Amino acid sequence: MRKPELAAAIAEKADLTKDQANRVLNAVLDEITNALNRKDSVTLVGFGTFLQRHRGARTGKNPQTGEPVTIKASNTVAFKPGKMLKDAIN
Repeated sequence: MRKPELAAAIAEKADLTKDQANRVLNAVLDEITNALNRKDSVTLVGFGTFLQRHRGARTGKNPQTGEPVTIKASNTVAFKPGKMLKDAIN
């Protein structure tokens, strides 16, 4: 499912127009992004937790040449699913 399909599903379930649902979805995604930029986690009880994780610098290998390469430190987003979400898909 892509973002427009998700917005359409939200519109139908919440009795909103597609434009309203799209604005709500954008606002939610913006707030999750802002929280992660502040290094806050976002927990949606039962669904899961979005959090920022730091990955330290490390040595990797160029798959074409086999040479060692240095991979810079970076931040990444992690998602830890909640119990209700896990139960819903099993």
